[in-house]
Amino acid sequence: MEICHKSSALQVHTFAFLSIPPDILFVKLYRHDIRNFLGKLTLRRAWNVAKIFSSYHLTRWLRRPVQWGLPMTISLEPTTACNLRCPECPSGLRAFTRPTGNLKEDFFRKTIDELHRELLYLIFYFQGEPYINPKFLDMVQHARSRGLYTITSTNGHFLNDENARRTIESGLDRLIISVDGTTQDTYESYRKEGKLEVVLQGARNVVKWKKQLKSKTPHLIFQFLVVRPNEHQIPEIYRLAEEIGIDEVKLKTAQVYDFEHGNDLIPTLKKYARYEEEKDGTWRVKNQLLNHCWKLWHACVITWDGLVVPCCFDKDALHRLGDLKQKTFKEIWNGADYGRFRSSLLAGRDQIDICKNCTEGCTVWAE
Repeated sequence: MEICHKSSALQVHTFAFLSIPPDILFVKLYRHDIRNFLGKLTLRRAWNVAKIFSSYHLTRWLRRPVQWGLPMTISLEPTTACNLRCPECPSGLRAFTRPTGNLKEDFFRKTIDELHRELLYLIFYFQGEPYINPKFLDMVQHARSRGLYTITSTNGHFLNDENARRTIESGLDRLIISVDGTTQDTYESYRKEGKLEVVLQGARNVVKWKKQLKSKTPHLIFQFLVVRPNEHQIPEIYRLAEEIGIDEVKLKTAQVYDFEHGNDLIPTLKKYARYEEEKDGTWRVKNQLLNHCWKLWHACVITWDGLVVPCCFDKDALHRLGDLKQKTFKEIWNGADYGRFRSSLLAGRDQIDICKNCTEGCTVWAE
């Protein structure tokens, strides 16, 4: 496993300006992954980043929304379907009130072809398990052909030998595999109906094909969502990742919905909790809810059926800022609905439901 190091303040500031994904940046730097990411940066994309960065800080100074440029990253939802039943996930709970389905390849190509000149990286994930969409890897390949850094997150149950090979051949840049336990009992306490050995074999398949095809991508990550039932297995996940040949382990703090009176999923190790207990026995989100949000200036989420929503906290797409079946993305991004939402955010994030349990300013990646 590659030796990694803490980034300096100068590196953090510089890479934040270029909007390197926070999980690449704030904890550990991997040289090939950084070089690969920066290799996607064109003059046009760099200028777009500069416009977004300056308009965001001008907004904070003027206290009114100023929006220049287009998003440098979007999250596109391959599907709402999932094979698991995780307790804090609307997909796992089958709890959506919005329509469900798979992203269509022709719609995906049209969207990417409109946006790729300014886009820097594309996240193939919102809700659901991406590999359930049979056209998922074809869409990754198309995004790769447009020079985008591509990321996905999977529960790992569909990484059979063929899919592992196709994943390498697609040119995917970053593959995050959720492994939330190192024994079956602990793993399935959160990943309901999941099979740990299937996930680990899938990871081995990807490592095997990456070596056989002599590919430097994707950068492979075991993501360990730290909750109370698995916090004792943190040392073991590092050993397991090294044994298999995974590039990196990331410990992620967990969002829970019902936290005000405590929750059995909140870790006892405070470092890994997004919430803290008050003197009266109630719980609150650790971070202060500030009336600004970088996400609304540099990113957005597009659902499988073309709805544009502010961010990944709007899991049921309640704050619909536009529909790509009816308008172009530029019309939506610069439209009245987006302007009103940015204004309401500046006026008071505590008045917006999806902001109240938001991690903006909170530690998401603990290690």
